Amino acid sequence: MKRICYLLSVLFLVMPAYAHAADMTIQMLNKDPGSKERNIYSPALVQIEPGDTVEWVATDRGHNVEFVRGAYPEGVKPFRSAFGKDVSYRFSTPGVYVYKCTPHYGQGMVGIVIVGEMPDNLSEIVAKKYPGKADKRIDALLAPLT
Repeated sequence: MKRICYLLSVLFLVMPAYAHAADMTIQMLNKDPGSKERNIYSPALVQIEPGDTVEWVATDRGHNVEFVRGAYPEGVKPFRSAFGKDVSYRFSTPGVYVYKCTPHYGQGMVGIVIVGEMPDNLSEIVAKKYPGKADKRIDALLAPLT
């Protein structure tokens, strides 16, 4: 419980360093031009407000977006896009959403959208185990918050 309280307090101090906008664009990439990382979303972590829209752009065509089961707010319907297509999603329910590229999930192609200021499901996201490199990438994305 102490860890969760600490995470929430750090969240509000660190989040201004991450991308904020009413409408956010995220690229689906085979390779990050600034590093050696492969199969990434850029940016991989964003914070928005309820009612804002995120657009994922298929900059490189072999990717999609799918919410990770058990890693988004309760009551939200599962979401999965087509491969190689741009897609938008309007986030109306506050919380943390972890999403993946279906074929590259185990290779660590994951991203996080935080909707609102006080995500109720943050502890579940932190405690969840993810396959392969996805677990390490999610830990790295959440490291500034822990």
